Amino acid sequence: MGMAEYKGQVKNIQDTPFGYTLSLIGGKWKMVIIYLLAENQPVRFNDLKRQIGSITFKILSSQLKELESDGLIDRKEYPQIPPKVEYRLTAKAETLLPVLEGLCEWGAKNRNK
Repeated sequence: MGMAEYKGQVKNIQDTPFGYTLSLIGGKWKMVIIYLLAENQPVRFNDLKRQIGSITFKILSSQLKELESDGLIDRKEYPQIPPKVEYRLTAKAETLLPVLEGLCEWGAKNRNK
């Protein structure tokens, strides 16, 4: 269902498919994390932190946990010392990649206007 099908009927945005999508990928960091995982899989925690830069360890950890609980990323922990954890996108998250690609294309077209 598209936005047009809800025109004039939306009482609560969370009840729409758009609201559901935003609940999964909304916020400052989730799309950034998905984008970086799409570029280089698998990625270790510290590598993600290094690539993002301005995110704190606590926020990155909480965002990864939320993405994992929503079924968008897989976390694989290796039993070794020091601990090694890798993250990768799930098949569900990979269905979001065309949406992110569309955002990139829009940005490329409208960046210098």
